[in-house]
Amino acid sequence: MSNTDKSGDKMPRDETTEELPLKTEAKNVVQNMTFMEKLKYIKSNITVEPVLILFVAPSVLGMLATQNLNLEKACRVNLDFGDEACTALRLRKRANYTYEEEEVQKLIASVLAWRSVVHTAVPTLLMLFIGAWSDKTGKRKICMLMPIFGEFMTCMLNMINTYFFYEIPVEWTVLMEVMFPALTGGWYTMFLGTFSYLGDITSKDTRTFRIGILNLCMTVGFPIGMGLSGILLRFLGYYGVFSVSAFLQFINFCYVLFVIDDHTWLENKDKVKRTGCSGFFLEFFDFQSLKHTIEIAFKKGPNNRRLRICLILTVVCLTFGPMWGMYTNLFLYYIDEHSIYVFKIFSIKYRILHKSIMVSIEKMM
Repeated sequence: MSNTDKSGDKMPRDETTEELPLKTEAKNVVQNMTFMEKLKYIKSNITVEPVLILFVAPSVLGMLATQNLNLEKACRVNLDFGDEACTALRLRKRANYTYEEEEVQKLIASVLAWRSVVHTAVPTLLMLFIGAWSDKTGKRKICMLMPIFGEFMTCMLNMINTYFFYEIPVEWTVLMEVMFPALTGGWYTMFLGTFSYLGDITSKDTRTFRIGILNLCMTVGFPIGMGLSGILLRFLGYYGVFSVSAFLQFINFCYVLFVIDDHTWLENKDKVKRTGCSGFFLEFFDFQSLKHTIEIAFKKGPNNRRLRICLILTVVCLTFGPMWGMYTNLFLYYIDEHSIYVFKIFSIKYRILHKSIMVSIEKMM
């Protein structure tokens, strides 16, 4: 390979930059390695992939328990329909409790409406600043640690909501559930941190391949969490599900804190460092950087770049908006005829089929 190809990536390289597994020379070297050397080689190229699996799986793991907890609270606490009616609804024996079931679903739907606004609006505002701040400072770990901490606190608060079942109504339960993920950026900040970190440490030759692997890790986390959620809820109850989810998030937090290192490619750049609490806030909420971010998104470029970016943003809104809305309310409709365990099996099959179709389309393009 020519020297031009080897130096094609203009980003400064340092000790955190990984090897290039797709190069022909690297392939030949790997083939001549011993088994232990191959394991060390694989280990050296694993960075944020476990982070995404350990974040998505426990997050999805707690979704079923949270949805069921909200339904129970709406029926028993807010509407006070009594143990007989609520137990019958939980066991799907709803022949004589049609009115109670409709009222429970109306209450849950109204609560989920403002929950979705809080869950998306606050992280959206946060992302406008944290993305530019992360690019400017090179700090990616904090973008991963924040949402992990948020999910951990959600699990702890859900256990408190379970303990004080009759004292805390469903509105406060949902607010406590969504509060920390919203303030820490949730999944959006996690994706920003992991994908940006991978972009920092990879070369142009391996970036697409590694991002594909990272996407696969995210996809794997969904069926793992969905598959275990129904089983754990049946045998361990709410405390068991939330405890397992919190423990996995704690392990993930420690992994990011002690194993992942921020890239140092910005250290050699001349930059003005602000110190103190006020300096941090001035640097984080930099409206000049916000303006620059918005200008880049709509800046003219070759090959109709601005038009393509606008179309991509439109497709994202039209795709993910209905998808998240569907997942928020699908549980209420599907639970009418089937148990929560069948619902999770349906969700797993849906995701596998969806991903298979998407992979087939990508191969044809």
